[in-house]
Amino acid sequence: MQTRKIGPLTVSAIGLGCMGMAGTAGQAAMYGPVDRAEAIATIHDALDIGINFFDTAEIYGPFANEELVAEALAGRRHQAVIATKFGFRIENGRVAGVNSQPAHTREVCEASLKRLNTDVIDLFYQHRVDPAVPIEDVVGTLADLVKEGKIRAIGLSECSAATLRRACAVAPIAALQSEWSLWERDVESEIAPTARELGVTFVPYSPLGRGFLTGSVPRAEDLPDGDYRKADPRYQGENYDANMAAVAVVKSIATAHSASPAQVAIAWLLAKGPDVVPIPGCKRRTTLIDTAGAAALHLTADDIAALDTALPQTAGLRYGSKAALAMTRL
Repeated sequence: MQTRKIGPLTVSAIGLGCMGMAGTAGQAAMYGPVDRAEAIATIHDALDIGINFFDTAEIYGPFANEELVAEALAGRRHQAVIATKFGFRIENGRVAGVNSQPAHTREVCEASLKRLNTDVIDLFYQHRVDPAVPIEDVVGTLADLVKEGKIRAIGLSECSAATLRRACAVAPIAALQSEWSLWERDVESEIAPTARELGVTFVPYSPLGRGFLTGSVPRAEDLPDGDYRKADPRYQGENYDANMAAVAVVKSIATAHSASPAQVAIAWLLAKGPDVVPIPGCKRRTTLIDTAGAAALHLTADDIAALDTALPQTAGLRYGSKAALAMTRL
């Protein structure tokens, strides 16, 4: 597989989001049951086909996801680039707020190193901005961790363009991770261009719009009780119909290329520039092989233009009103 750069790191053009492989009970409900052996086999196959970039975080589980990644990479750590995240306060196994105080950041780093069974974390992200701690102090702590050999590169997640600028003034920021897909394009107006200007690689998560862009997700009214998407405005009523119109464009282009909708959606992101590294989430080998095929898919200028205009504004709030407020980029 082709490679791209994230700061000093050389990574596969497509990474692997590992969150769905082992998470909290709530995450299990979101992403369905997990076969641990299959998840580990998926990571093994990813390495075999040239994917070396694996994304996890302490809050996935919490903690269980990092442990699964470590188990899967046993004996093959040298082949992998591991990204993990800090920045939340975890109490009694649940997220209880944010915390990027320097002492806490160091504690999380040491704990993640142990869970990941490694001497160094390749990419350490602040998972969410902590309004109580100036970003300059956060990045200063991370820069010290780089000097100490605990981490190789610094990342931020879901921050604003202004925060990214302030962070880059303190130390090199290798990556910015935020949601970006045909379904979620708010970052295109300011955040993604700022990252490019500053030389920060953009790492889009949920590049398939939480699965919607595959065209296989039913409308909210047809989902079983307990499925988180049942309360998601984007799956409901007229919003669903409007968003599915974009999926029809994706499917049409996929048919023309003998590709899958997932491959088209990811290839569209890859075409945004060599400083974009999507991390689709997979927990099964069949899904992994399908999405990895996006790296070899060449979309024409007409394809990209059609996709650019297929869904200029997604119908429905991101994650619903309460979650949308919680996801505000600071």
